[in-house]
Amino acid sequence: MENLTPTKGILKTEALKKYIFETTVYPREHGELKKLREATAHKYGKLSEMEVPVDEGQFLSMLIKMMNAKNTLELGVFTGYSLLTTALALPEDGRITAIDIDKEAYELGLEFIKNAGVDHKINFIQSDGLQALDKMLSENPKPEFDFAFVDANKTKYADAYERLMKLVKVGGIIAFDNTLWIGYVAEEEENVPEHLRACRKTLMELNTQLASDPRIELSQVSIGDGVTLCRRLV
Repeated sequence: MENLTPTKGILKTEALKKYIFETTVYPREHGELKKLREATAHKYGKLSEMEVPVDEGQFLSMLIKMMNAKNTLELGVFTGYSLLTTALALPEDGRITAIDIDKEAYELGLEFIKNAGVDHKINFIQSDGLQALDKMLSENPKPEFDFAFVDANKTKYADAYERLMKLVKVGGIIAFDNTLWIGYVAEEEENVPEHLRACRKTLMELNTQLASDPRIELSQVSIGDGVTLCRRLV
C-alpha cells in the first residue's frame, strides 16, 4: 500500500522542489530542525512525509511571528517538525498545546526540541484530538488560542473546525494542512488511488464548506500539500 502512495505535495517537478529547498529553505533551516527531519526519515522512511515539508515550516514560522502569536494549538504532532518550528517562532513566554494519540513518535522529536531549548513552551497531551478539544471546551474558563495548526485525521477536520471556532480567538487563525491532497482534489475520482479517496472526498467537502462560511476570512495557500488559512471574524 505504501508504494502506491504518490509523493506528498503539489509541486510535481522534483527539480523545482529541489531548487526551492536548496536555495531558500535549507540555508535557513535551524540545525535541530534538520536533525529532526533526518532522524524522522531514518526511522519512518516514506512515512516521514507525514511531517510538514521544510518550505511549509518556513512559511508557518513567518506567519506566527507576523501575528505576534503567543498561545497556539497543534492537533496532530507526529515527530514534531511543525511543533519545533512553532516553538522556535514563539517568544520566550509563548506556549503550545500539542495533541496526538501517538506519544512514541513525539518522543523521537523531543530530544531535538530539548536541544533547541524550547521544550518549556510545549504542553503535550496524549489523546484523541476531538476528545481533547471537547475537554477544553468544558473548562471554565476555556483556553483561548491565537493560532491552531491542524494536521491530524483528515476525515475529522470538519468536526475539529467547529470546536476550534470556539477556542481560537476572534482575529486568530486556524490552519488546515493537506487540503489539496496531493492535487487529487482536482482529479476525477477514478484517477485517484482507492485508499486515498475517502480523505479526498472529505477534504473537498471541507474546502467547499470553508469557502461559504461568513464567519471566517479564507486563503488557500499552494504550499506543501496545500494549507488553508481561516481567520476568525466573529
